[in-house]
Amino acid sequence: MTKLKLYSKNSARCVLLLNIFLIACLTFGCSSSTAPTFQVSGIEKAIRDICKNEYKIDVSVKLIGETLWIYIPVEDIFVKANKPVKYTDKYEISENKIEFKDSNFNLRYAVKIIEEKEKTQDVTYNKKVIEKTDNVWKSLRRVLFSMKRSKKENEPKFFCFVTADIKNGFETRDLFYYLDLKKVSYGFISPGEFQHRSVQESTVDLKIIGDKEGGHLDYADIAMKDFIAGQIMHRIKLKFQKPEIEKNADIDKEIEKIVSLTIKIYDFRDFNEVDFYNSLTKNRVILNRAAVLAGPIEQKS
Repeated sequence: MTKLKLYSKNSARCVLLLNIFLIACLTFGCSSSTAPTFQVSGIEKAIRDICKNEYKIDVSVKLIGETLWIYIPVEDIFVKANKPVKYTDKYEISENKIEFKDSNFNLRYAVKIIEEKEKTQDVTYNKKVIEKTDNVWKSLRRVLFSMKRSKKENEPKFFCFVTADIKNGFETRDLFYYLDLKKVSYGFISPGEFQHRSVQESTVDLKIIGDKEGGHLDYADIAMKDFIAGQIMHRIKLKFQKPEIEKNADIDKEIEKIVSLTIKIYDFRDFNEVDFYNSLTKNRVILNRAAVLAGPIEQKS
């Protein structure tokens, strides 16, 4: 399986995610139903039925522990853009990975300033695919916000939204946290911040071709430590690929800010320290939990 780099600037991927959210809010509003309609035990069937009966869309839905997976088979995610988008790269990321081992986060990164070069993005998201994924998104939100809560059942905390181009073997995944969805729905965080908190990945794999049921996926229950690790890598990509900072920023300090921000957002304390290793400069910094939690927090608007 090959991972793809996110598009650097004016990413169609970011636009797609925000469009899906905004249309859903306009369609259903930002308040949940006062009378629960769906049960946790029936969430898979409820989403499948709404997608099938109301939108003529076949999806696969699986609840694994506290993680709900939704698989949407489509064709031709990308089409040629009528007007190519120009963008400029300022940074290059050659390494960006993190693992959680022995109660520690171990982060390795390599980010360098490069000579600015103008590039062109000549593909865009297929409007038919956007419409289909938007309808699935609305179906999910409708069920979640009309679901009867139960202490006896595992309610979904994480959601993995998989859009698979079964014709070309390309796939996008969006992983997000339920409380973040509630916060953006009620206006406590902005759609832009929600996009930063939604871990996004793109992959190419021959196994995707012709897979209408999502059989190639390794379904798993996502743990908070893994979600945080994924979000840190995602934020690093957004920070330096869009980019969100000036060209001569202190790379090490910016990455320390990202880690502190992400951990503090979720008040995650089940770790001992974070090991930062810059594989370009060979610089290593190890911060204990207290130092990480005391770090700066800069909330996006």
